[in-house]
Amino acid sequence: MQITLRKVMEKDIESIARLEAECFRLPWTESDIRAALRRFDFYGLIAQKGEDVVGFLLGSLLFENAEVYRVAVSPTFRGQGVGGQILDTFLREVKEAGAEQALLEVRVSNVGANALYKSRGFGVARVRKNYYEGVEDAFEMVKFL
Repeated sequence: MQITLRKVMEKDIESIARLEAECFRLPWTESDIRAALRRFDFYGLIAQKGEDVVGFLLGSLLFENAEVYRVAVSPTFRGQGVGGQILDTFLREVKEAGAEQALLEVRVSNVGANALYKSRGFGVARVRKNYYEGVEDAFEMVKFL
């Protein structure tokens, strides 16, 4: 499957918000996404098939630290390597820009995301108790680049 990756732009906010609503229990709003794009340390990638946005990564890069805030892939395109392509590109580009480590938090119950992150060399640094909605634990994961 041919997927094109490119940097997130302002015109992508509506598509990202739509995928957020499909993929997350507590989706970011268009306002949240717009605020993230305006941050000086923002890093974002869009995955497209043709003109359709099928996935994205929102994160940051500040000196030696890269952080993944959100990764989403349309349910129709899951299991086809889209998330891996997005994450691999992020990791390569932030390393080239000087990052020494990548960080993220993920729900303990998110089996698919945990498998993806572990397959890319992330390890669990600690468990954050009741991190999500005050009831679900999160893994704080790190990968040294």
